[in-house]
Amino acid sequence: MATSSSVFVGIDISMNSLEVAFFGDEIILSFVNSPKGISPLIDLLQEKQPVLVVVEATGGYEKILVQALNQEAIPVSIVLPKRIRDFARAQGILAKTDKLDAKNIAHFASSLQPRPNSPLSAAQVRLSALVDRRRQIALMLKAERTRLHKAPPDIRPCIDEHIEWLLDEEKRLEVLILDLMQNQPEMKRKSDIVRSAKGIGPVTASDLVAELPELGQLDRKKIAALVGVAPWNSDSGKKIGKRRIRGGRAAVRRTFYMATLTAVHFNPVLESFYQRLLANKKEKKVALVACMRKFITILNAMVRDNQPFHYQISMA
Repeated sequence: MATSSSVFVGIDISMNSLEVAFFGDEIILSFVNSPKGISPLIDLLQEKQPVLVVVEATGGYEKILVQALNQEAIPVSIVLPKRIRDFARAQGILAKTDKLDAKNIAHFASSLQPRPNSPLSAAQVRLSALVDRRRQIALMLKAERTRLHKAPPDIRPCIDEHIEWLLDEEKRLEVLILDLMQNQPEMKRKSDIVRSAKGIGPVTASDLVAELPELGQLDRKKIAALVGVAPWNSDSGKKIGKRRIRGGRAAVRRTFYMATLTAVHFNPVLESFYQRLLANKKEKKVALVACMRKFITILNAMVRDNQPFHYQISMA
């Protein structure tokens, strides 16, 4: 339980630097964002023993620091930047610098005390890195194939060569991902369970295992919010606004969207649910998002109960 002497830390992260603020202290400390540069910061935090360290999700720049904090059992919470920025605006803080952001994150940590993220194992960190790299390769392949159609004849051979290399790299990553998951009992268990549902292939399964380790550990509302498919109200007085989805883990949601597109045609439970929504005059995109929400709650229950897909659990 936090007390008046509890230490809360906010860290603003960029590609090259870390700005560190302790709530209630005006001094901002700077460190290099590298394994060597983080070492003195970890020593300082071990000495201060903070109740919580809060960092923003920065698209990957936070991973080295978070992994180091997890290894030393220092509680850390990764928060969406929009929450931090909205918190600053609520206090009338409109200016934005790295040092101001660090102070604001520390204040956010002290005031709201978000739940620390569960530490990731070394295998989980490696799987996440491999899956992230596979996603990057897929994007590069898409870009190169688009360029190939527009390129003059003398340029096409080098693009073809690059596409061939990317395809080989994609296959190599697939092998590494499969080998890693097969050699980790918990990863294999989750992958086998979710793949028993039609619509979930090997790519989606590895994405879920890598980027959604909480699958099977949260209730249906929390897992839907984590993926970013939970509807948010926008009502005021007598006005009933449209429900919209926002937040969550965008990479997981993008992959899961494509899986659900398949599931509504081949998974009997999702297909009937989707058709019922369309019959009730729901827009196709609204119906598809509703199917995503239902699908992730089904998968969550399957992993929780260690049960493969079957009709009974899908209706729970």
